[in-house]
Amino acid sequence: MNRVELVASIASISGLKKTEADKALSAFIETVTKELAKGGDVRLVGFGTFATSHRNATEGRNMRTGEPMKIPARDLPKFKPGKQLKDAVAKIKK
Repeated sequence: MNRVELVASIASISGLKKTEADKALSAFIETVTKELAKGGDVRLVGFGTFATSHRNATEGRNMRTGEPMKIPARDLPKFKPGKQLKDAVAKIKK
């Protein structure tokens, strides 16, 4: 499912117009992004948690030259699914 299909589905389920559903989706994405950038997390009970994870600096190798190179430390976004989401997906796969 891509963004257009997601917006159409949200509009269909909620009764919103597609433009309104797109604005709501954009607002959700912007809010989650801002909260993660601040180092916070977003918890949606039953669905899951959006959070950040710190990755320490490491040393790697350039694949072309074989020379060692530094990979800087950084924070990465993570998503941990909630129990209801896990159960719903597990039922579909059976």
